[in-house]
Amino acid sequence: MQVLIWLLVLLAALAALVQAYFFFMQMLRSDPGNARMQEIAGYVREGADAYLTQQYRVVAIFFIVIFALLALLSYVFRAQSGWVPFAFVTGGFFSGLAGWIGMKTATAASSRTSAGARASLNQGLQVAFRSGAVMGLTVVGLGLLDITIWFAVLRWVFQLSLIDVTVTMLCFGMGASCQALFARVGGGIFTKAADVGADLVGKVEQGIPEDDPRNPASIADNVGDNVGDVAGMGADLYESYCGSLLATAALGVAAFSSPALAASAGLDVPTAQFYALFLPLAIAAAGILLSIAGVYMVRTEEGATQKNLLAALGRGINFSTGLVAIVAVLLSMWLMPKVGGAVYMFVPGVALSIFTGLAAGWLIGKWTEYSTSDEFEPTKKLADQAVTGPATIIIGGIADGMMSVWAPVIVIAVATLVAFGAANGWRFSDPDYFALGLYGVGIAAVGMLSTLGITLATDAYGPIADNAGGNAEMSGLESIVRERTDALDSLGNTTAATGKGFAIGSAALTALALLAAYVEEVRIGFERWGDNLAHVIEADQPYRVSGGFVIYKEVDGEEEHVHGYLLLPTDRRDKRVSAAWNELDYSRGPVKVPAEMLTVEKGEDHVHLQMVGRDAELLPVHTATLVDFTNYYEANLMNPKVLGGMFVGAMATFVFCALTMKAVGRAAKGMVEEVRRQFNEKPGIMAGTDTPDYALPVEISTKAAQWEMVLPSVLGLATPLVIGFLLGVGGVLGLLVGTLTTGFCLAIFMANSGGAWDNAKKYIEAGSHGGKGSEAHKAAVVGDTVGDPFKDTSGPSLNILIKLMSMVSVVVAGFVVRYSLMALGVF
Repeated sequence: MQVLIWLLVLLAALAALVQAYFFFMQMLRSDPGNARMQEIAGYVREGADAYLTQQYRVVAIFFIVIFALLALLSYVFRAQSGWVPFAFVTGGFFSGLAGWIGMKTATAASSRTSAGARASLNQGLQVAFRSGAVMGLTVVGLGLLDITIWFAVLRWVFQLSLIDVTVTMLCFGMGASCQALFARVGGGIFTKAADVGADLVGKVEQGIPEDDPRNPASIADNVGDNVGDVAGMGADLYESYCGSLLATAALGVAAFSSPALAASAGLDVPTAQFYALFLPLAIAAAGILLSIAGVYMVRTEEGATQKNLLAALGRGINFSTGLVAIVAVLLSMWLMPKVGGAVYMFVPGVALSIFTGLAAGWLIGKWTEYSTSDEFEPTKKLADQAVTGPATIIIGGIADGMMSVWAPVIVIAVATLVAFGAANGWRFSDPDYFALGLYGVGIAAVGMLSTLGITLATDAYGPIADNAGGNAEMSGLESIVRERTDALDSLGNTTAATGKGFAIGSAALTALALLAAYVEEVRIGFERWGDNLAHVIEADQPYRVSGGFVIYKEVDGEEEHVHGYLLLPTDRRDKRVSAAWNELDYSRGPVKVPAEMLTVEKGEDHVHLQMVGRDAELLPVHTATLVDFTNYYEANLMNPKVLGGMFVGAMATFVFCALTMKAVGRAAKGMVEEVRRQFNEKPGIMAGTDTPDYALPVEISTKAAQWEMVLPSVLGLATPLVIGFLLGVGGVLGLLVGTLTTGFCLAIFMANSGGAWDNAKKYIEAGSHGGKGSEAHKAAVVGDTVGDPFKDTSGPSLNILIKLMSMVSVVVAGFVVRYSLMALGVF
């Protein structure tokens, strides 16, 4: 049965890749347009290829360095599994591959979308959307393929325990997150530097249309759409997808490591763990098949408004989402262990958790649509503020973005509570069911991303439509083509904002699950620490090795077992214990605990240590709950280490945004100067008698992006390690909470502000307030340029930062447990 379930998930992953290939070949067979259209598309394709090649070279250097550091932690410090460095590399490779395939598809699809739009609006939509579906299906197919192959290798070839399998697989999520951050930040800097330069000099100063072939930055602008909004976004959502699946699988295995919980479901521990591990993967597999069906339902009529186009896309998404909800119930009834008190009318509570995730994703998407689409009042009113100049539209956009945060925050807060309670029978304070509740939160994130195959298609479709408009403009096609591509592009801005809302919402739920997975990795760190010290301690004698960590070696014939125990802070500070306990100096290695302090009781399945003269049994590490570990580290708001970590986490999100926005500003400055230079030195450009140098702006953006993406990325990688070393596990938990809460709000604010500014500009270009060239239009262009790094660089990168910090924390948990200043006894 287990092999059959694994095989079904594998087949769904392969089906996604086969369907993606079919859509790709279908796009290649469509009309590529006339010679001029193909020439323009060729310039963009060459620029995108050159940028990604250079980016991957830089990223490869970082991956080699990180691989070496992880190998050091694995083989020298022995703080983690030896598989971790290799899992890290494969995660980064598949993330980069997903982005590269999406970029190759998008660059080939732009002229074909323009050619399709010459025939009809529906044909242009079909080419663009199905090309976007290549990205969506590639991401989910590669993600599920990577997970299933890793599982088979670790479980059935090397026969690791399910806990070791899931914790090791979590680490390839760190590779995916690293690659995604480099891709999002680097691509975002490239595209926005080009976009700002092209808009400010071309539209505002020279008064020429967007994507005019006379603008030297027009090709760089179109290249940026592909390397930032397609390749970067593909890598981003690949790590979101895999992160949610892996974190939930790890939590499922951790929840059913309790024999009592597994027994209540009528199963043994390994079987219950396997089913809990594969339920999120099975839901993802079903989501793939239903996403493919949903793609075929997207079509529209000629003369459609943006509301009609949104409805066309909504048809496909709603169809897939509705069926996933039904299938999720059936899969839950089949796979989920039926724990007593967490089953409702034969349906496990996690089914409601999945519904919650789907509903939360839908609500966030609808709210984002309302906040950013020019079909609704907020963006129309924002466009009205352009009449009085750039200052008022910028003030209004910032205020609208801030105001838009409240709804997603409430949705995520309610979804977290409902998903947690539904999964564990509403036992909010029962420590034995706590991990099961967190499993429900994780599976809600899986539900939100289960239809990523089609929701990502609606996101990737936007840059393709944008490039198609540029291709039509630069190729001098008839005005009706540009009108149709503008309609598709305006819709793309809204769908892109909706896609970012999905990514940010799933990041919040996934990060909560990763918090719990981090604590589980802390447990593994303690167990590995004890095993590594087995050779330096005597048998049948407790040893203190850290503040409250005690190990005991039991020898049974030729077999040797090392048991780890936790002495909680309340017991360590007790006056009857503290004086003698603190005299046991472990700074030079494990120290024996005198027999008068601890007694040893051997039970049937485990050794127990009891404090003499105190009614306090030390907690065995292998059975300690998540709540026990948070108590051990005093992870509460009264702990200054936790508060310090929270402040650093909140601060890191603002510093990260500042670094990325300054990077865009510096790169844009160089772009503006270059475009102005060409207009000044080559007056024939405006007259149409001289050809702009398109290659130099591409080179400027490429060089700027490579240098500027390094520091923000290093911030995300280094902060968890530094805080972990200085403040220990409690400090890291605070860091992750601060990053999650602040980063989530900031990401929603920036994405929605940027989307609203962009669509307000397009609303004016469609004829409102004087249309193109009016003073209101110039003000709106300024607002749009401010919003560019908001929505395409800093905002979408924040959700990767949140998960990257969580992933790095998970990977280095063993090191922090053992070598932090707290563990070493410094404080």
